[in-house]
Amino acid sequence: MTRLETLRNTLDATLGARAAKTVERLGEITIEVAPAELLAVAVLLRDAPGLRFDTLIDVCGLDYLEYGDGAHQGSRFASVVHLLSVECNQRLRVRAFCADDDYPVMPSLTEIWPAANWFERESFDLLGIVYEGHTDLRRILTDYGFVGHPFRKDFPVSGYVEMRYDPEQKRVVYQPVSIEPRENVPRVIREEGYGTGR
Repeated sequence: MTRLETLRNTLDATLGARAAKTVERLGEITIEVAPAELLAVAVLLRDAPGLRFDTLIDVCGLDYLEYGDGAHQGSRFASVVHLLSVECNQRLRVRAFCADDDYPVMPSLTEIWPAANWFERESFDLLGIVYEGHTDLRRILTDYGFVGHPFRKDFPVSGYVEMRYDPEQKRVVYQPVSIEPRENVPRVIREEGYGTGR
């Protein structure tokens, strides 16, 4: 039995129906759980023998709007957690989809893995996923007055406002974007027969 099969069997035995979906791809396992089950599953993943995922490597938010040219059916926003078990030398990915696309909410994992703190703040800042139970959920990369969440697929590339220093007022001022929206399509010129070996 391979290490991946052993991990999958241990996950099945430990989590049971709490893992709504298990996917094995490219030598890694991803489990999908409901947001309501996330905290209970996280404690089991951290503490259960054969799992012992003691290290949280990353938490990131995802926007599945127009994912796969519209092939994705389901909730728009997901929170993905990457875990490492130093004791068992294994990795795991845990994905949970937010129940509400208009107000995406996910339980915070900071009580289980304190390293989730800044990752959850980044996900909140860039995608607008609210992590309930986070003690200091505020913007971390954008300005506190920033409107919107720039990593959402429907956020315009140029944004809504621009800032500049005004020498007359001697301060930074915000104004509507003055850039005309455009699409940049690279022009590629190749000689005849390129890539055919001639």
